[in-house]
Amino acid sequence: MEQLGLVIKVARSGALATLIRLLGDFDLAEEAVQEATCRALVDWRHNGVADNPVAWLVQTGRRYAIDTLRHNAMARQHQRKLLWPQETLPAHDNDDALSALHLPDDQLRLIFVCCHPALAQEAQVALTLKTVAGLGVDEIARAYLSSPKTIEQRLTRAKRKIRSAVIAYQVPDEDQLAGRLDAVMRVLYLIYNQAYTTLTGPALLDSRLAEAAIYLARVLNRLIRRHAEVQGLLALMLLQHARAAARVDAGGMPVPLERQERALWDAKLIAEGTAMVEKCLRRGPPGPYGLQAAIAAVHCRASSAAETDWTEIVALYDLLEAMSPNPVVTLNRAVAVARVQGAGAGLRILDAFGEHKNLLGFQYYHSARAGLLEELGEGPRALTAYRRALALCRNDAESAYLSARIERLRRRISVPPGESS
Repeated sequence: MEQLGLVIKVARSGALATLIRLLGDFDLAEEAVQEATCRALVDWRHNGVADNPVAWLVQTGRRYAIDTLRHNAMARQHQRKLLWPQETLPAHDNDDALSALHLPDDQLRLIFVCCHPALAQEAQVALTLKTVAGLGVDEIARAYLSSPKTIEQRLTRAKRKIRSAVIAYQVPDEDQLAGRLDAVMRVLYLIYNQAYTTLTGPALLDSRLAEAAIYLARVLNRLIRRHAEVQGLLALMLLQHARAAARVDAGGMPVPLERQERALWDAKLIAEGTAMVEKCLRRGPPGPYGLQAAIAAVHCRASSAAETDWTEIVALYDLLEAMSPNPVVTLNRAVAVARVQGAGAGLRILDAFGEHKNLLGFQYYHSARAGLLEELGEGPRALTAYRRALALCRNDAESAYLSARIERLRRRISVPPGESS
């Protein structure tokens, strides 16, 4: 049953992208995929999984959509309005015809639709995370420190805008590309980040989602040739994903970078990502993704934690902070500075920036402070910071890790369970 659910989860995203292309209507496509998913759970449990799960879902969802339109008194009018100008619903009912309709780049096309300049930036990101990455409204709301109701309203307005503006389901022409590429790259990066540390649930990593983001970044890199930042984004994903197998232990607990078993790192992905970083840097001054990829490359080329060139990492973070200042960059730079100048120097950076409202609600800000305070022998203050991080944590694996750190530190400084320090 678990394996069946995984197959459906993977196929659902591709089927939704194709049905949106065929129907030209987000809501109808989502309703059709939901119906097809329910039928698949019954049919595949008894008859086995379809040879082409995506095509099966598309075919079943397409039939449901046609039936829905036929039962509508305005069916003919709706069909003329909802179909994309370049597409028509196929008359074929066989899997071969439907397999041909499921183009590998449908999800990339869908991202460009979601990132159309007619949509507000926050709507672009929310719509893509919902329809392409399959994130729930609650997850998106937490990522943006917003309410589910607000996110639902953004999604509804975005879908309405796409319908009213008759936005074509296609990758834009070259002269239109520049204005939409930044939003597309940002969305792909957010999708990967969601996979890198899942917001909720028992697992730290969502490998399927990470691989989907990498696939889409590869398609984008193939489509947008010789673009340094697209290469930088792909390189960043590859280099981070190369460490995925070492990021959790046998029990699913997070393993900090300095304690990871580097033999588990994927040498092939590291070689590919490093070569891409070098190409990116040869094309001129790197952008934010190129700089982050360069930082990841420094980590990956170190044979041990002790051999990491933290001085180079600090220099790269200095450039990144000047180019793209934000609280998360400052947080990471502070941790790097602590490795070069000592925990006190890193803590001073964090404390100076600690009044930023976004950081105060950020789990990793408090866990980073806790680690530095613990290094400085400030046990009680570290314990308080760990507890704040735990209160903000929504991932089961990270919660277990923080709880273990709290328990070890509590015992070392002799603080009774549950007592504030």
